[in-house]
Amino acid sequence: MKANITLKLDASLLREIRILAAEEGTSISAMLAARLEQIVRERKSYDRSRRRALARLRDGMSLGWTTPGSRGELYER
Repeated sequence: MKANITLKLDASLLREIRILAAEEGTSISAMLAARLEQIVRERKSYDRSRRRALARLRDGMSLGWTTPGSRGELYER
């Protein structure tokens, strides 16, 4: 389902947008809808990536390192 919205733009900006839409062979509505969809997709992707990164930081990463038992063990390497 689609809904209509109303925008208030400066006349000079609206003129530039009309020209841009005409050059791209599309309508202002289609151009704005595509850009808004892109913004939402990018935000969702960013949020998803951020959550995964934070989860990895919380879980930590095993590097296989253990503290040496004694000074002698440290220098045996």
